[in-house]
Amino acid sequence: MTYLNDDASALEQAQYELKRVDHLIYVSLKYTRTVDVIKNIIARLIATYDFVWDEFLLKAEKEKKIYEIPSAPGLKCSIIKKLYSHDVKCLEFVDFYLLLRQLNNAEYTAHKEFRRHVAMRAHFSNGDYKEIDIDIITEYYKKTKEFLDHIKEMHFGGKPPQ
Repeated sequence: MTYLNDDASALEQAQYELKRVDHLIYVSLKYTRTVDVIKNIIARLIATYDFVWDEFLLKAEKEKKIYEIPSAPGLKCSIIKKLYSHDVKCLEFVDFYLLLRQLNNAEYTAHKEFRRHVAMRAHFSNGDYKEIDIDIITEYYKKTKEFLDHIKEMHFGGKPPQ
């Protein structure tokens, strides 16, 4: 994770990560076409969610809705699902975040590197696999942008915090 500075809000940190993803997709991936860039994009998408989830949990802790913030991502997600069970979109984003983490932790192989259809094939422990190419990773980026827009709308009325 890249930290802007200690004064930057979680939303600013998340937006910064997403700006880096934008560059990775539209510049780095366009010219290098390697699986390493796809892995880096996935890691930065995860970091974007991490900043927001940590902020949600910190707020819940301050409001005495929870007593401590767990360090394990799975536990964080289950708490967020309980706290935001009324927000269907938020629940979908938690599931998407868990998919990204699963992709990031999976064994993978590279396919068609250095070509337009470069793809990362993530192999899961149950024998399944998922292939992530440029089009899919771009959709993941757009979904994460939608997530940040939803968070801004949900907490700040559509405007970034002051």
